[in-house]
Amino acid sequence: MYKSLRTFSFLFGYLPVAAMNLKKFQAQKANLSKQEYDALIHTEPQKWAKGIMARTKSRIETSGLDYLPDGPALLVANHEGNFDIPVLLSEIPKPFGFISKKEVKKLPVIPVYMEDMNCVFLDRTDRKSAYKSIADTVGKLKDGHSILIFPEGTRSKGEGVTDFKSGFIRIAKDAGVPIVPIAIHGTSEIMEKNSNQIRPGHVTIRVLEPFSAEEIEKLDAKQLIEKVKTTIETEVQSMAQRKADPQ
Repeated sequence: MYKSLRTFSFLFGYLPVAAMNLKKFQAQKANLSKQEYDALIHTEPQKWAKGIMARTKSRIETSGLDYLPDGPALLVANHEGNFDIPVLLSEIPKPFGFISKKEVKKLPVIPVYMEDMNCVFLDRTDRKSAYKSIADTVGKLKDGHSILIFPEGTRSKGEGVTDFKSGFIRIAKDAGVPIVPIAIHGTSEIMEKNSNQIRPGHVTIRVLEPFSAEEIEKLDAKQLIEKVKTTIETEVQSMAQRKADPQ
């Protein structure tokens, strides 16, 4: 219980500082390139995420960062738990936005930051909103920004990788950007497996070899969905095995 209170207190207690820093960043925007501004904006969510993860006292191991390409990319990860976003923000140096539920817009400060991070908001109850979110994501990528997406749509809670929805393929093909698979294991140990009480977890993240824009263009959607899913799922299974049998 103490770790939960400590973590959520930091989450919301940091917002006034974040709001002040955002104003400072926005004042510099006109003098920076898109890439420079994305990097500047990324520093604050990364600092916030590192603070969140430090308070959970979780152990995080990250590898494969050399696979992150220059330029815009669609980052595609499995979705294990609520801490996937903080973990990835704290560990992935490449600035990225992500697709989020529209309900987040009701929170103070956070949605304003997310807009400058190039996040896309989705109303899951509205089919037109889903189509618009695809178009908006393509637009962000074409404009030079990277986006993270969880094709499973919902958290697996550590029960293995579930089916991938096809929207991310259309996004990558229309935007003409590489897909960077990312495997995550262990975030559900922090919250979902503890009746939503926060406890330390052992999280492993591995950035995997990208699928180039040329390869994406050649493969049909079904082939590509299966290849991306299998790539991530195989690594998640290996992570689980290594954790179960460290020898």
